[in-house]
Amino acid sequence: MAPHASHNSSPRPPRRRFRTAAVLLLAMVCVVGAELLACRAMEPELYEEITAPVRRGAAAAARAGGAVWDWACEAGEALWTGVRETGETLRLKLEELNRPPEPQPEEALSTQLEQPDIAPPYSMLDPLISDLEAREDGLEYLTGGGVDVVYFNQTDEARSGQKYGSDPLSSHGCGPTAMAMAVSTLTETTVDPEDMARLCVKRGYWCRSHGSYLSIVQGVAEAYGLICEPLDPALLDEDALYARLAGGDLAVALMTDGHFTKGGHFILLRGVTLGGEILVADPASRERSLIPWDLSLILEELSPSRTNGAPLWILSRAGEVHE
Repeated sequence: MAPHASHNSSPRPPRRRFRTAAVLLLAMVCVVGAELLACRAMEPELYEEITAPVRRGAAAAARAGGAVWDWACEAGEALWTGVRETGETLRLKLEELNRPPEPQPEEALSTQLEQPDIAPPYSMLDPLISDLEAREDGLEYLTGGGVDVVYFNQTDEARSGQKYGSDPLSSHGCGPTAMAMAVSTLTETTVDPEDMARLCVKRGYWCRSHGSYLSIVQGVAEAYGLICEPLDPALLDEDALYARLAGGDLAVALMTDGHFTKGGHFILLRGVTLGGEILVADPASRERSLIPWDLSLILEELSPSRTNGAPLWILSRAGEVHE
């Protein structure tokens, strides 16, 4: 049988060896610290010489720390700049993606209102036949047609600061102004052109720097519960149109170069005189709104556009039946 090992000869456990080493190290630090304090008091020059390497190391560490701090600050600033630039790039990209497509000639009006050079063929009507009245509700009304029409003018000085998207309402807003007149007349809701312009922008009928997409007429009519019927000028029943206008319906006409504009322009046809002339509501001219017009002239100056029901739509109140 093998002899048993003596307890005195067994190795020390690792934990005890660690504690012993820690105690010895602490004792050495205390002894060295005490000797340094004594040296500093009794031999300052020797103390400086002994501790010089430590001071140089500490200074180098401080410089390194400062450099790291400066680098961290520069890196943080560069990161923040990058984040801002990325955010701005993303914002511009989103704006570009949300921007309506560039208009095709047949889909939008000309870039801005261009008043015509051609004088009207007739003089203004007798106020007993048709007039522009300011009423107690603060609105103006064109009288004498099949229905008194709420009148708005896009060129009024009070509208000079109003916008249609990013464009001036005064030069690009004949579409929303004409539709504001139609809605305010045929429904029980009065809609100001500025409010109508905001709706048209929200629904995508505004065409940047070009006025309105031709979808504005049917889109706004649907939004306010009006019946909208496109009329083909080539197949137009003139007697039926006269009857509809005399009965209180309105027609939206998209005009081109002629007596109403040099470019593209929306007007309303609002009634018929006893002599058979057409009454209009022109959102850019009170004078032209009080002059009688031959239907043949209006048909001749209609836009050649044939998209979205252009160039002629008739609007009526929901629930009305027309033979």
